[in-house]
Amino acid sequence: METGLSVLIGLFFAVSVYLMLSRQLVRILLGIAILGNAVNLLIFTAGRLTRQVPPLIPEHLYTLVEATANPLPQALVLTAIVISFSFFAFLLVLAFRAYQELGTDDANEMRVAEPEDDPLPPQGY
Repeated sequence: METGLSVLIGLFFAVSVYLMLSRQLVRILLGIAILGNAVNLLIFTAGRLTRQVPPLIPEHLYTLVEATANPLPQALVLTAIVISFSFFAFLLVLAFRAYQELGTDDANEMRVAEPEDDPLPPQGY
């Protein structure tokens, strides 16, 4: 199971980097969302994937008898899902507002602060 998820995580990372290197804002935003999901899966997989074994220690023992899933990565992933969703919502609104203001979603055409006719700044002293 871990091998399959490792391949899926690698695929998610590759797709997200490919999308973030695009010029369109929508693709960049989708790449950021997929990157967040890849990181969440990576953290979740690092905490061991086991089924039907709760991480509870019986009263008469001091340690666990068998390997269980680590609950800390699961809690971190739940927190990361909420944070990444709010970050994605903020970026989506920001991109929509930039599209309304500038009339394009191309990152190269959004360079309003860099006029084409001005000379380049000095490169050294």
